Amino acid sequence: MKKSMSSSLFFSFICLVGVILAVLGFVLGQLFPFYAKSYIEGNTKQAQEQMIQVIEERDIILTDLDEQALLQTYELQVEEEFINEMKARLALILLFLLVISFLLISIVTKKMIQNFVEPIENVTRTAQELAVGNYRARAFANGPRTVVELRNSINILARNLQDITKTREIEEERLKTLIENMGSALLMIDRSGHVSIVNKVFLKRFGYKYEEVQEKSFRTLNLPAALESFIDHVFLTEMPYQKQLEMTVQQEITYKLAYGAPVVGEHGRWLGVVIVMHDVSELVRLEQIRKDFVANVSHELRTPITSIKGFSETLLDGAYKDEGMALSFLEIIHQESNRLQMLIQDLLELSKIEQHGFSVDINPTYLQEILVRAADLTSHRLDEKNMQFNVDFKEEVIVQGDANRLIQIFTNLIYNAIMYSPEETTVSIRLYKKDEWGIVEIEDQGIGIQKDEIPRVFERFYRVDRARSRDSGGTGLGLAIVKHLVEAHHGKIQVESEVGKGTTIRIFLPLHIS
Repeated sequence: MKKSMSSSLFFSFICLVGVILAVLGFVLGQLFPFYAKSYIEGNTKQAQEQMIQVIEERDIILTDLDEQALLQTYELQVEEEFINEMKARLALILLFLLVISFLLISIVTKKMIQNFVEPIENVTRTAQELAVGNYRARAFANGPRTVVELRNSINILARNLQDITKTREIEEERLKTLIENMGSALLMIDRSGHVSIVNKVFLKRFGYKYEEVQEKSFRTLNLPAALESFIDHVFLTEMPYQKQLEMTVQQEITYKLAYGAPVVGEHGRWLGVVIVMHDVSELVRLEQIRKDFVANVSHELRTPITSIKGFSETLLDGAYKDEGMALSFLEIIHQESNRLQMLIQDLLELSKIEQHGFSVDINPTYLQEILVRAADLTSHRLDEKNMQFNVDFKEEVIVQGDANRLIQIFTNLIYNAIMYSPEETTVSIRLYKKDEWGIVEIEDQGIGIQKDEIPRVFERFYRVDRARSRDSGGTGLGLAIVKHLVEAHHGKIQVESEVGKGTTIRIFLPLHIS
């Protein structure tokens, strides 16, 4: 564990003081004999001089031998043993004094470190916590006025940073909520062309996952050509730009009202572009329906009404007298009236399905039973063309669905597969599970659909082969009904086709989770 600065400083200072005191004691111990000897010699000389002065003052007559003998009596004999004893006593005294000094210095040093260094350490640790983003940290240091002022400044800074961070988090959460819950697709691209922000609406409408787009170049995302061109225009002009785009997304033609603008930061620094796309497909579709409905309906109604009117006028003009001709004309009138009835029924059905609030009766449903029932309902048409089914049910699949509506979906799809296939071919029906989906594939060996026409097959009254569809009694509304029913089941539909080889329609329905 890393030592604190106060502990390190205290240990270093005490070691330094201890070394200084030890050296001082050693030096004093070594100098003591010299000082003792000098002291004894000086005292002896002083005593002899005083004795000579006394003899001279009193006029005492002494021979040289007597005077020398008298002076020798004042000589202090310094024994080696005496010196050693004094040296030991002095060493003990010095040691005691040094230990007392060391302890006093340690106590004073510890107190000073507690008052000056430890508060600074506490403030330093708080500053380090703030540096790593822990704005809840606070300093609790006490000490001199300057340390207290520093502590208060650090705490005020921490509170301000905490408030700023909290405000920023709230703003980020608001912005995130706004971006994720706005009804429009949002895409933000940085100045290097990489995706920096994208919302759920964009991911859902373009069929991406977050990991597939984040920090990726927008040119590698396989975006529709119209959208890429729009982004390039905003990048090149660095000016706001608005345009309605027609794009094919997941085999469906969609219309987006796109608005692009440059993102400019502080000091006019250019950061990238932001693209917002409002889905106006429904508005365009409704406008197109409004324009085309009268024309399409009148066109579809004209043929049966003209036939009924023409043959009825012929009968009234006298053809009823010919029994064979009358029966033939009545049969044609009956067929055209049936066709007219089917057209009206499909229009009413489609109108009902497209109404807001339409829902299906969702229950756990065995898809195998539904497909067997749909195949039985279309088997008479299959026999007429000498065709056969190729069924591949790998496992039992239970989905969330409305049994009656699912029979309607698959009956329509199988009927189309038979209708657009030549005689003596095969219609394949496959059933399997993948991820959270129950998947049904219906594949024919028919005329196929051109790639640019695939997104239009679900439009009202659209026919790949108009003559064949009309001759077979189709109304042109079947696939439009199928698409709306699949979406009502929260499913999706895909079409793969190659002209001259056939078409595969793939239906995805949510699995039932038991």
